[in-house]
Amino acid sequence: MDSDFEELIAEANSVSVDGWDFSWLDGRASEQRPSWGYQKQQARRLATARAALDIQTGGGEVLAEAEVFPPTMVATESWPPNLGKATRLLHPRGVVVVADPDEPPLPFADAAFDLVTSRHPATVWWSEIARVLEPGGVYFAQHVGPASVFELVEYFLGPQPEARLARDPELEAEAARAAGLEIVQSRSERLRMEFNDIGAVVYFLRKVIWMVPGFTVEDYRDRLHDLHRQIRGDGPFVAYSARTLIEARKPV
Repeated sequence: MDSDFEELIAEANSVSVDGWDFSWLDGRASEQRPSWGYQKQQARRLATARAALDIQTGGGEVLAEAEVFPPTMVATESWPPNLGKATRLLHPRGVVVVADPDEPPLPFADAAFDLVTSRHPATVWWSEIARVLEPGGVYFAQHVGPASVFELVEYFLGPQPEARLARDPELEAEAARAAGLEIVQSRSERLRMEFNDIGAVVYFLRKVIWMVPGFTVEDYRDRLHDLHRQIRGDGPFVAYSARTLIEARKPV
């Protein structure tokens, strides 16, 4: 193994991956952004809501970009490092951060919120979202779409034909309707990503843990080294993320 490879993976393997701040990748990886601008739209909706819930808030970085919160603002998160980060970031602004295992039921009363938001939830429990929304309330979210970054996933795991079918926006819309929600809009885009060095790949897979479950540098050292040589010889590793913007309303 060459020294450049060892230095890159050692650095990426030691840096903190808490929260959803990806600034460590600046200059090392890039990703196109969806055309709809989720965070700005979320902020506008929060500014006019009365009671809002942000599900699976991560470290609270996206939610914290909003300038105005409703009188009641709650966020849930399951991963302890993210809980601590979200609490430190959001509590000074009056947001209550609640530890929640991302499994039903949500720890809130029926019809508690007029707005529920989420950016890249790992799981979506439509019946619970419908339950905690008041009549006329809205779920507004950006989901990860089908086969997102699967060029990288399948590089390490091989073909994943069944997994490629998950997160289909049509099936998500059907599940939302089955829970009693009306689909207001559903939009999907695929967006180019580039990984400029092997350290960016290691950091990404450590942070987005469901891409290659159980990923460790030691388990995948040989494949990482092959990819390092590929990037050095051919240029950035290219993959495509999938994003879905979804808005659903609970009927009055």
